[in-house]
Amino acid sequence: SVGRERAIAAYGAEVRRVPGTYDDSLRIMQTDAAANGWQVISDTAGKDYGLVQLQIIAAYGVMAEEALMQMPAEAVPTHVIVQGGIGSLCAGVFGRLWDRLGADRPAFIVVEPDKADCLYRSAEAGAPAKVPGKLDTMMACLAAGEVCYPAWRILEGCVDCYIAIPDAAAVRAMRRLAEGGAGDPPVVAGESGCAGVAGLMALAEAGRGGEIGLDSASRVLVIGSEGATDPELYAEIVGKSPAEVVG
Repeated sequence: SVGRERAIAAYGAEVRRVPGTYDDSLRIMQTDAAANGWQVISDTAGKDYGLVQLQIIAAYGVMAEEALMQMPAEAVPTHVIVQGGIGSLCAGVFGRLWDRLGADRPAFIVVEPDKADCLYRSAEAGAPAKVPGKLDTMMACLAAGEVCYPAWRILEGCVDCYIAIPDAAAVRAMRRLAEGGAGDPPVVAGESGCAGVAGLMALAEAGRGGEIGLDSASRVLVIGSEGATDPELYAEIVGKSPAEVVG
């Protein structure tokens, strides 16, 4: 969105818009970088990945480490639901939990937009698969049509369930989090950052939680990866500004 472009530029970045999808922009960036001698720092890559991509995936795992540090051993989650995109975030979180907990690890669930579900399709195909088309979803940070190969190498061995949700599910989650209630404080979550909660709500609404062992005794960990990165768009969706939500 234009709002996110302005926020990035405010840090001194030069923003170049290109036609096509997120994946198209990556290819153009890599071509420009090769021509200009630039260093590419990106959390996605094909089979020719290098140390940078592995370091970024490992860095995402810090969130899992911090979560474990803050919860008692008897309260380790039974289920972890993380948004997909190219796969690096969920691979980092799942990989760290898998490494730390071994056979006692939680069930791992990936949530994606139904218009950009490259991980879901890859799981169906048993190999990295591409999503064609415009990838037109409001969950902009998850609008990826191609998986990150090193992330896929982790995910293919540990994910228990993939969920593809419509944009309307993200809207419901954003509004529900902004309401708070039942002892919970209001939470400002962006369209992509709320996808884990949106997936959990979608499972409950469809009555399908039992298929992955979700019940009243479950302890579910979700990762809120994004606040109101475009405050104007957030207010348009939720009906309140981020400042109004947190009071």
